[in-house]
Amino acid sequence: MKKIIAFAGSSSKNSINKQLVTYMTSLFKESESEVLDLNDYEMPIYSADRELESGVPKLAIDFFQKLGSADLILISLAEHNGAYSAAFKNIFDWTSRHNNKLFQQKLVLLMATSPGPRGGLGVLEMAKDRFPRHDANVVATFSLPSFRDNFDPAIGITNEALKIEMQSFVKAIVF
Repeated sequence: MKKIIAFAGSSSKNSINKQLVTYMTSLFKESESEVLDLNDYEMPIYSADRELESGVPKLAIDFFQKLGSADLILISLAEHNGAYSAAFKNIFDWTSRHNNKLFQQKLVLLMATSPGPRGGLGVLEMAKDRFPRHDANVVATFSLPSFRDNFDPAIGITNEALKIEMQSFVKAIVF
């Protein structure tokens, strides 16, 4: 059975990105899924001095190993001021210090959502450009705009056009 590792690029307990990525795992019927919580990977803020003094934290190595166990990685990134959340960026920084190829040539479905009409497009574009440099095989990107208007926790994506778009990505991903 194929394994999916999924996470939201947010540390919020009520993360809309975590709701989206958790919903997405349910669409891959023939797979085993694990949804990670970034709060389980909280580390000191990255600095070169801290790395020299203490080395790379075990949690960064654990995160790298979790990604390595996947056949497919689903990520829904929160957008904070047009960029990654501080929680995700810190994990990204530490893990890339352990191994710069942190995505390990895994298939990656990149997503973002936000309460606003842009749906996290800024962070999605940033990641689409950046992640392949860290060995991600980005197979598709998806933005869900106006989360509260287009998503219901009980049924998922409610906007029919967006739902069809997402389902086409799911069907096209072969792993």
